[in-house]
Amino acid sequence: MVRLLALSSYFYQSFAAVLLIFALGYLLEPAQYTTYSLMIAVSQFAAVVSFEWIQLAGQRFLSSSNGDETIRLRSSLFSALALSAFALALVASCGAIARTEAASLIGLGLAVTVVQGTTDLHYMTIRVSGRLAPASVLMFCRATFLVLGAVVGAKMHGTAESALLGLLTGHVFGLAAGSIVDRQLLNWSPRQTRRSDLSGFARYGMLASGASVVHLSAPILIRFLIIGRFGIASSSSAGFSMALDLLQRPFSVLLSAIHTISYPDVVARFDNDTRAAAQEAATDLFDLAICTTALMLGGLIAFIPDAARLFVPPALAPSFIAVTPSVALFYFLHTHLQSTLALIPHLEKAAMRLIFVAACQLALIATFILIGAAAGLGSTATLLSAGLATALVIGFASGPTLRFGAYPRPGLALSAIVGATFVAALVLLPSEPLPWLLAKAAAAAFITAAIAWSGNLLKL
Repeated sequence: MVRLLALSSYFYQSFAAVLLIFALGYLLEPAQYTTYSLMIAVSQFAAVVSFEWIQLAGQRFLSSSNGDETIRLRSSLFSALALSAFALALVASCGAIARTEAASLIGLGLAVTVVQGTTDLHYMTIRVSGRLAPASVLMFCRATFLVLGAVVGAKMHGTAESALLGLLTGHVFGLAAGSIVDRQLLNWSPRQTRRSDLSGFARYGMLASGASVVHLSAPILIRFLIIGRFGIASSSSAGFSMALDLLQRPFSVLLSAIHTISYPDVVARFDNDTRAAAQEAATDLFDLAICTTALMLGGLIAFIPDAARLFVPPALAPSFIAVTPSVALFYFLHTHLQSTLALIPHLEKAAMRLIFVAACQLALIATFILIGAAAGLGSTATLLSAGLATALVIGFASGPTLRFGAYPRPGLALSAIVGATFVAALVLLPSEPLPWLLAKAAAAAFITAAIAWSGNLLKL
């Protein structure tokens, strides 16, 4: 049941993020929403650059540690966080000096990035210590704080700055709640930090996070190119930005949940058990990752148009609905390339391979986008070309996973694909009157539950 609680906490975070996007779409003017969206994208990019390497190193090294070694490693992780936050503050200060008119936005973005990175690291140390239930409850609480803070800020002043300030407040409350549940961060002592630990984190984590930075550059490149084509103040840019914001979260959150549940066990078996045991644990992770995200892709295609009619402002709805299927397909492929296919290279600490794969994806996407721009393709065709580029890279990058001998059970994966296709086809059925919509939702839920039950995906 703890696995179910952990998975539910990530689904709740995804739901809260979707709710927040819809709410801000109504509360902010299109130009303000686009500014907020761009600032959040930059903040997330900065978080990956500054703190992702610490997260990756912490998960890899803490998962198989115990006793005094665990205490020392945690201290070194928090010290690495402090050093990285200081470096980020210096860079942000230079940016604020260069662009004084955007100093307040840069300052708020910096604060959001640092507090979010600190909270994420603290929650991660709680999870890998075996306290999955408290960490899941904390994620429920933080997601609620973020929605309330950002909505209240946007409602009061209607600006991107006020929404960011509310978001920052939510992260602060989340950090405070984590410190009440677990005092590791409050009891951090820099004297326990070892240079050898920092060096080990840097050697593995920075290379691995370098791949994440390159992967994150792909959607940012797509975002800026398409917004540059339509203009920052247009409703088309706001609708496209909303689609990117909305559909990025479900896949990344779900795969993060699956890694939270299964990754520590995979690492422990890889480091301390037989190869067969590690293969079995990795196969369980792949089963859960592929099946759940395939069904989610089908559900998004089926029900996003209904959600748009109910929640998206009318001025943004046409451009939003037009791009959602291609955005969903791109993020499905993108997150699996970034997370699922990276599992075996992470276990083998082959971080250079991760960077090479990410660079190939970015280069191929850029090439396809430039060709599409020369041919005058629209935003939907641009996103489909990016998805095609990502699929080609997935095909070439699957070698280590196949050689390791861990991959989803073919029958289960096929049933998930067929089920997802049926769910996606529900978009062709009417959604009015209300009983039709409820019937569609019940059918999708039945298909999802049947596949989860037949594959015993949650190991209940």
